[in-house]
Amino acid sequence: MRLLRDSFSPTTISRVALVNAVANGLIVVTGGLVRLTGSGLGCPTWPRCTDESFVATPELAGHGVIEFGNRLLTFVLAAAAIAAVVVVWRSPRRDLRTLAVLTFLGIPAQAALGGVTVLTGLNPWTVAAHFLLSAVLVALATTLWLRSREPGVGGPLLRRPLVLLVNGIAAATAAVLVLGTVVTGSGPHSGDVPDDPDATPVRMGFDPELVSQLHADVVFLLLGLTIALLVALHATDSPGRVRRATRDLLVVQLAQGVIGYVQYFTDLPIALVLAHMLGAVLVTAYTARLVWSVRGPASELPLASSTEPAAATR
Repeated sequence: MRLLRDSFSPTTISRVALVNAVANGLIVVTGGLVRLTGSGLGCPTWPRCTDESFVATPELAGHGVIEFGNRLLTFVLAAAAIAAVVVVWRSPRRDLRTLAVLTFLGIPAQAALGGVTVLTGLNPWTVAAHFLLSAVLVALATTLWLRSREPGVGGPLLRRPLVLLVNGIAAATAAVLVLGTVVTGSGPHSGDVPDDPDATPVRMGFDPELVSQLHADVVFLLLGLTIALLVALHATDSPGRVRRATRDLLVVQLAQGVIGYVQYFTDLPIALVLAHMLGAVLVTAYTARLVWSVRGPASELPLASSTEPAAATR
């Protein structure tokens, strides 16, 4: 039994977990491409592509190819998730099992939700839920990969007020993602096949300018919290890995904010909207990294901890 558990090395586990994380992020971007090219109903039914065929037919043209291609990526994602479960289960890393199983279970849940989305004619609420579930899976897969690179999970490296601030950043990030789906669901990109350019797509019904402003306000709150954490971490000589995670997250947030403003004031060009979706994936992943970083084992100790013993001997 010990040989069975130890059959995969830590390096192998880490590499498989990385592939799983990248696949979860990639399928979000390809899903955005489906929506932005108006190919959301390129395959008009589910689980088949048409009532008679599981694959795209010539009659569906390019939209069918794009939508069917995105569906095929689900099998790639499922393979990566299954591989992650297998390598984790055949190792001594019991602390990784829950994360691996959750990332796997998210795949059939996501596929079913995608089917509901197609069968309801791309209802914007189910489209939003489809994206938000993907964001959760990106966070879980990122955490699985990061944890796989260390020998185990230790205690918190920060004092409670700073841990609460990190949790506040995670909550604000979730709010930004939710409001982002509301902005999209109230805007012009429905994802439907544009056979009739005069047809009015089903939208959420909110004022796009109002929800865009609310979205921007929460983004400013998120930036303020992240800057406050970075200042506090430097003031308290906190572990370098937490400072780096906070700094990198702030850089990604700022880049995402710039893209968001530019796309809004340039009438939502497809290339920038797709870049904004990629940015949402990165913000999610880097937020997960920040939450992961506040627990040990630490890669380096706080500077204050290394100086206290010397001071006590004087």
